[in-house]
This record gives sequence, structure tokens and C-alpha cells, in this order.
Amino acid sequence: MTDATPVIEPGTSETHGDQHVLRFTLRLPHPVPRVWAAVASSGGLPGWLASAAPFEPRVGGAITLHRLTPDRPGQAAAVSGTVTAWDVERVAEYSFEGRSGRIRFHLEPPRGDHVLLRFTHEFHGDDALRLDRLASWHDHFRYLADALDGYPADWSKWTPVRWAGLREEYAAER
Repeated sequence: MTDATPVIEPGTSETHGDQHVLRFTLRLPHPVPRVWAAVASSGGLPGWLASAAPFEPRVGGAITLHRLTPDRPGQAAAVSGTVTAWDVERVAEYSFEGRSGRIRFHLEPPRGDHVLLRFTHEFHGDDALRLDRLASWHDHFRYLADALDGYPADWSKWTPVRWAGLREEYAAER
């Protein structure tokens, strides 16, 4: 693989009543095993998303994601769920309790020097939550690109500034 620049396409959403489906497509200039480890292992997730303990990498396994950013009002510090799909180096899907919904990472075979990562998040909530999550996932995917390049997030330096800018951009697209 070459040192090409990762591409994070803006997220899209579909809404049916209070159910939202968010979709992101990322082109990542890294081998499949490296991307898989980042999205589907307790060692990779903290570098860009959250710590994961427990994490049982199999269908039916337990997963709890623990927020590494400072607490924000109205947001849980941890969400627990189950691994609902698992196909090594291809699909990892996690279904969480409450408003957190279901997230799915689908890796496609390399295209040239990029692995294509398709991400889906299904959840229930109002439009404000939809915008919050579009911004949050976009922000986290920037951290993912950095982590894959060897620069995992330093959560002690995290602020909501970048997230707030992304949220404004998504709100303006309505």
C-alpha cells in the first residue's frame, strides 16, 4: 500500500419517523488486517473511538464501549451490547442497548491502494441526535485515519471544537 491520503466522505442519513440510518464511506490507504484491528479489537478501538471491555469477538459476544472523552451532559459514559455479526476482516456489527442502536463496519477488498470501509449506524431519536451523531462519527473517523497512520488520539487533549464545527456543517446541509 502507498501513503495515499485517506478519504472520509460526508455522512448521509435516512429518516423514517424517529429511526435514523447514517452511512459513511471511507477509503483508507492501509491493509485490511490493520483496518480490521482498528474497528474490531479491544486494542484498536481506543486509538480512535472508545475503550472496549468486555469485548468478545464473536457473534453473541459481549461488548461495552467506554467513552474516553470528557463527560458531556446527556451522554452515557459507557454503552453495553452484543456482537451481532462477525466475519473476520470483513464485517463487525455491534448492537447496543437504549438509544445507541446498531453500528456496522463492512470492509471491502482493496481497490488499488485503498481499503473501502462502509459504516452504518441505525438508531432511534430526534433530529438533533441525528446531527450530533453525524458530527460525532465524522470526527471519530478523522481520529481513525490518524490512528491508522500511527497517531492514536490523545483523549486528554480532546475538546468539542472540531465536533461543533462538523455539526454546524451537517445542520447547514438540511
